[in-house]
Amino acid sequence: MILKKYLTISISFFLIISCVKDKDFNIPETKCAELAYNLSLINLNTITEGGITQVQEDIIIEGYIVSSDIENNFFGTIHIQDKAIDPTTGISFLVDLRDYYLQYKLGQKVIIKLKGLYIAKKNNTYVIGGVFTSFGNQTVGRLPSLQVQEHMYTTCSNPPTQATESTIENLTASKINTLVVLNNVEFIEEELNNTFANKNEETERTIKDCVGNQIKLVNSGYADFATNILPNKSGNITAVLIEDKNELKLKIRSLTDIDFTQNRCAPIVTEFTSTSVFFSELADPNNNTGARFIELYNSSNEALDLNNWKINRYTNASTDISSSLDLTGYSINAKSTLVISPNKDEFVATYGIEPDISIGKNSVADSNGDDNLVLIDPFGTTIDVFGVIGEDGTNTNHEFEDGKALRKESINTGSNNYQFNQWFIFNDTGNNNTTNLPQNAPEDFTPGEH
Repeated sequence: MILKKYLTISISFFLIISCVKDKDFNIPETKCAELAYNLSLINLNTITEGGITQVQEDIIIEGYIVSSDIENNFFGTIHIQDKAIDPTTGISFLVDLRDYYLQYKLGQKVIIKLKGLYIAKKNNTYVIGGVFTSFGNQTVGRLPSLQVQEHMYTTCSNPPTQATESTIENLTASKINTLVVLNNVEFIEEELNNTFANKNEETERTIKDCVGNQIKLVNSGYADFATNILPNKSGNITAVLIEDKNELKLKIRSLTDIDFTQNRCAPIVTEFTSTSVFFSELADPNNNTGARFIELYNSSNEALDLNNWKINRYTNASTDISSSLDLTGYSINAKSTLVISPNKDEFVATYGIEPDISIGKNSVADSNGDDNLVLIDPFGTTIDVFGVIGEDGTNTNHEFEDGKALRKESINTGSNNYQFNQWFIFNDTGNNNTTNLPQNAPEDFTPGEH
């Protein structure tokens, strides 16, 4: 009879458990508590001195849970912001508690008794939990599950939590551990055929807005949605803002946090042409070959992205490109210069300023004064030329050996063929109406000025 009774109880228990098909079942509500907090999250700095501190006083804080491990993208960390709407700060609570979403629901207001817990500032935010010791060094670690219930309580008051609208460029450290929503964003095109995460591996995917600002989305390789393909449209994403390796990143609770149903952003045009960019000074100092440089000038009233622009150098009488510089990644401001040096250390020591671009010896900026230079736009059009390709500069009107070639101030556009009358040419020969007056650095040169 005893065995029969035992089997009946076991089978009944099995049947009850078997009725649970997924994570969407109801859990009996835990008794809520109402305790008055006596310290706001924004003032946590008053109880820690910068290192790890064990709280000894009866301090109570309150906040709203904005993370959830319902789809296994969060593990061991509960993110809590100080206000339901328009939060000013947030914290992370490290817990050794699986499926914490069952007990501490998303958006729920909680109170935390800090006495006995450890607190530390990690980069730009505070973290609380237990203590972990490794090789004699203490760090804040996950609090054992049984102790979590002794410190964190749900409350009876639960006003709806609202994500703070922001843009990628306006995200700041003050919003770490809070819930944010970004509008009109999408995954970058290079990642569209990927899954959210690689199997069993934390994976980062890149979100961008329609003007090119980017932020990483962190996904667990154990998340329920890890193997889903990234959506190929644009829209809104709601996520917890976290800090990882001193960088702001996003983390979603579930796929419902992503609403990408709109058309993707229009392609960003980064390739422009302009005749307002040209060579303004070429330097081969008589007293210091390490202080050579090339200077470009933008005479227009707008900054110009130099994506896919290039400078080609033709050594002596060569008709083949001897060296080339891709200017992608650089821009040149309105009415400003861009200075390129083959020797940064010597350039700084000589002129007292840093070049905008530093490249090596035998590069386009390392000419000894008898070479030819060509500035090419992204579409292959020649915008400006110094010298005559196929003609060695020695004893010509485009030789600046031991001197410089300085563009006249009256010139506002480049020229697709060499115009001697646009330049002041100084060298050590004076041939062909050039000036025989070697130039010494730094006094005879003006890098960064035009």
